[in-house]
Amino acid sequence: MNMDQENQTSISEFILLGLSNQAEKQKLIFVIFLSMYLVTVIGNSLIILAIGLDIHLHTPMYLFLANLSFADISSSSTSVPKMLMNIQTNSQSISYEGCITQMYFSIVFVVIDNFLLGVMAYDRYVAICHPLNYTNIMHPRFCLLLSFCPWALSNIVALTHTLLANQLIFCNHNTIQHFFCDLAPLIKLSCSDAMINELVKFVVGLSVITFPFALILFSYVCIIRDVLRISSTEGKWKAFSTCGSHLTIVFLFYGTIVGVYFFPSSTHPEDTDKIGAVLFTVVTPMLNPFIYSLRNKDMKGALRKLINKSHLLPLMS
Repeated sequence: MNMDQENQTSISEFILLGLSNQAEKQKLIFVIFLSMYLVTVIGNSLIILAIGLDIHLHTPMYLFLANLSFADISSSSTSVPKMLMNIQTNSQSISYEGCITQMYFSIVFVVIDNFLLGVMAYDRYVAICHPLNYTNIMHPRFCLLLSFCPWALSNIVALTHTLLANQLIFCNHNTIQHFFCDLAPLIKLSCSDAMINELVKFVVGLSVITFPFALILFSYVCIIRDVLRISSTEGKWKAFSTCGSHLTIVFLFYGTIVGVYFFPSSTHPEDTDKIGAVLFTVVTPMLNPFIYSLRNKDMKGALRKLINKSHLLPLMS
């Protein structure tokens, strides 16, 4: 036991093996992930700017979308810049404190995405099923509460996992088979009894997925029921079109969960965590701005105004 405690204190850094051990692939990985990260930051920043500058978009739906875009930028920023720096400097190390901090924020932003999708589904449910009472139900204070809750709950979830991970003993093992410090690889790396960590990860993870998904399911069952009662085809299409972007992101998010974590992989099962992490922290945040800008007329108009304004500014100065 004393030996374990001694080894635990001697771990001052971890080694992140990244996505590939092959040196010739590092440049390609660097270029691909740098491009995807820039697209994510620029695309989501434009969404936030467009919503902030266009008064017509100062509505609950776009408030939640701005939160989602900020969470997406932050989610990618917790892992991708460090990975790119490691490739560029040929260094794979990350400090113990840096690793725990990275794990904390990666949990925060993935959980926030999940809760925000549930909140956005509820907003669409109220807008379509209770249009006359929409402004009374979705009043500013309630909207701020719905925006605050995902941030508060995600920090509680992340803090719970982080405090438990801080109790783990790593002995002489400090090599992580991942491109950033994720919870699952850290638990696998531990040489101490991680049964409590595994149990909490399962129970909390299941709750974090189940409750927002149940809210989404309930919202869309009610929406479909009410929309089918509309007699005109144009009315049905108009009602469904307001949900199109959100539904696409819901399918993308939960489809990733099902595809990566519920279907067993016959080849390279050890890469499942890496694939899931890439999809959640890089691919989905990059696609969200395209989904909302391509499928939403109001967002298209706001982005067009923003781009035109940015072109006019140099001419006016």
